[in-house]
Amino acid sequence: MTRVSELSLLTGWLPVVLTVLGVLGAVWLMFPRARRYRTATMPVALLGAAVLTVALYLFVEEVWRPFPDPIALSVYTLIGIGLAPILLLVPRIRVRRTVWTGVVTVFGAVAVLVAVGTGLNLVYASYPTVGAALGVDAVERVDTDQLTQLRGQVISGRPLESVWSAPAGLPEGGKVLTAAVPPTASGFGTRDAQIYLPPAYFADPRPLLPVLVLLAGEPGAAQDWFVAGQLAETMDEFARAHRGLAPVVVVADGTGGQLENPLCLDSRLGNVATYLAVDVPAWTRANLQIDPDPRAWAVGGLSYGGTCALQLATNYPQVYPTFLDMSGQDEPTLGDRQRTVEAAFGGDTAALLRVNPLDLMLSRTYPDSAGAFVVGADDEQYRPQVERMFQAAKVAGMDVRLQIVPGEHNFAVWSTGLRVQLPWLATRLGIAP
Repeated sequence: MTRVSELSLLTGWLPVVLTVLGVLGAVWLMFPRARRYRTATMPVALLGAAVLTVALYLFVEEVWRPFPDPIALSVYTLIGIGLAPILLLVPRIRVRRTVWTGVVTVFGAVAVLVAVGTGLNLVYASYPTVGAALGVDAVERVDTDQLTQLRGQVISGRPLESVWSAPAGLPEGGKVLTAAVPPTASGFGTRDAQIYLPPAYFADPRPLLPVLVLLAGEPGAAQDWFVAGQLAETMDEFARAHRGLAPVVVVADGTGGQLENPLCLDSRLGNVATYLAVDVPAWTRANLQIDPDPRAWAVGGLSYGGTCALQLATNYPQVYPTFLDMSGQDEPTLGDRQRTVEAAFGGDTAALLRVNPLDLMLSRTYPDSAGAFVVGADDEQYRPQVERMFQAAKVAGMDVRLQIVPGEHNFAVWSTGLRVQLPWLATRLGIAP
């Protein structure tokens, strides 16, 4: 029987039930028998929710502008629906001042808010299960001092599967290490990295595994890949089918903050490119026993992270000759080119063009590079951009593939994209034939 923590919040019966309960809660809040409440109090509260929602929209989209692309109107609609029960809570209790009325009203308001949260989760697919929403950490973690420091006998070869036999007692799943990767060369302030170590990493002798540097979006954090992206589950599933072998995945911080957008390049906003192309590989090679050969290294990401992955692949092909661009943009942006150039380069457009992936692919060739592009079929904002970059990469001589996944701009697309592209990555990085 499925445990409560494993119940899906994206498919099946639970989202439907939560939505129906929310509708029932809304009916209770909006339609008591008191005529004055229905004709005056409720309309005023609903108008207030609408006004607050419009004000929020104008502030976020026109004044603050924390994200390069606008937030979907459906999100603001759900936020407005969520404001309504908050404004109606006290007036609805006052209609009939009994304990029973108060309890049912509170439960009704909570039901509406849970239904709104369910709707928002369906938009972004941020919490695939109940456990994820409740913050249950489903991964097994390991501390740095628990890792073996032995640098003795290792197993290497391409493909690695041809020279590897899993020893007895190999862990069934991988483990996750939290580590601070210092910005030695870049000076860029970052948050801790989250590192997935597959079962084979804990073998003795240890196979020299390839490395996938993975990046989250903006807003976002490394942990997103483990919660919404179900990274550990995907990698464990692959490892079980390949005798414990899978890439070591370093989920590095490419923004420096939840709402930061430093454009993944070296500029006035921070030396992000140097951090990801110099500091992260140097720390990984010094602290983890992995395959140091660049042919065994890849970089990937979603949304901002996808844009960043292609930036690194085009600016540092000697470091990352393999990439995975999922729902990335056709150039790094803060919303428009003028704003981007002014903030990052003090108005120097040429400085942006020197590192912009599209311009680089139009002027250079990359015969040794390969990559995969992934995007949602219904992602109206990003699909044309991904397809444009895919064509440019082909013209630039890269060995590239394009995968259109059912869905929009959310983790349902990105987790599927990683799972489907992982066998190709494993072959490209030298695990499988």
